Amino acid sequence: MTSSFTPRVVKLVAALAGTTVLSLSSVAQAEYPERPVSLIVSAAAGGTTDIAARLIAQPLGEALKQSVVVDNRPGAAGGIAAQAVKRADPDGYTLMLQYSGFQVITPTIQPNAGWDPIADFAPVANILSAPQVVVVRPDLPINSMKELVAYAKANPGKLNYASSGNGSLQHVATELLNQQADIKITHIPYKGTGPALNDLLGGAVDMTITTPPPLIPQIKAGKLRALAVTGDKRLPSLPDVPTAAEAGFPDLLVSSWFAIYAPAKTPKPVIDKLAGEVEKIMKTPAFQQKAQDQGAEADFKGPAALAQYTKEELDRWAKVVKAGNITAGN
Repeated sequence: MTSSFTPRVVKLVAALAGTTVLSLSSVAQAEYPERPVSLIVSAAAGGTTDIAARLIAQPLGEALKQSVVVDNRPGAAGGIAAQAVKRADPDGYTLMLQYSGFQVITPTIQPNAGWDPIADFAPVANILSAPQVVVVRPDLPINSMKELVAYAKANPGKLNYASSGNGSLQHVATELLNQQADIKITHIPYKGTGPALNDLLGGAVDMTITTPPPLIPQIKAGKLRALAVTGDKRLPSLPDVPTAAEAGFPDLLVSSWFAIYAPAKTPKPVIDKLAGEVEKIMKTPAFQQKAQDQGAEADFKGPAALAQYTKEELDRWAKVVKAGNITAGN
């Protein structure tokens, strides 16, 4: 009699065990996060990547009821942050706020970077998108894109430009300008927009092409001169600055984006919870206004859309880099 009931008992025990595991798993997921979350930023403080991280970190922490700690790890064209997040436990407690230039251009010009932009990360959400702004030191005799090109041709090898690192969109955008205008402005890479901007303001470099958030206060204070916006329309925060097309460079159309990624294999419920909270925050008028004040746009893309967009952008910029023969040494 005992043996005839054994299979039935075994099945019952197994079913109960499965239900218990499922329940525990659901409880564990429902309790995420139980401790502070680290948001590793691929650039130094002061640039748009850092600004994007700080715009989302505080409201996300409030929504999750845990601190979201911004951890700046600049260097290696986004590689220091990327490798740290790649190696982190896929549990939702280590995230990366990555700049598009590093996520989709660095792997193209540095094929042995040590991390894969697709295989090593789980997309969470895109936060901001922004065009670039061409700015120069105000003591230079340059007031327009045409004057910039004329000055570069009249003074070959004299002008230089700062970028947030090899592989940044600042780097690629200025090399595109070099090609389109048949000029040579020398590249000086930094470990982020913050340090690059400090040297530009200090007169150590002549110009940069970067996103509006760190530039707008300096432009309005007269410490930098804006020549053009590389988007398809003028910025409300800089209404007097022409687009690159209006300034005679219709092909200088470059935008950056700033997105959150988690380590690959992070559980889908964790990714979905993070993305859901970010989406709710980004729909608020307060967040959208803060983004606009910075010269950027609140541009939410969820996990699936960001995954697809990352692949598309990787393909797009690989073609640009190849066509322009752009390398880490440019």
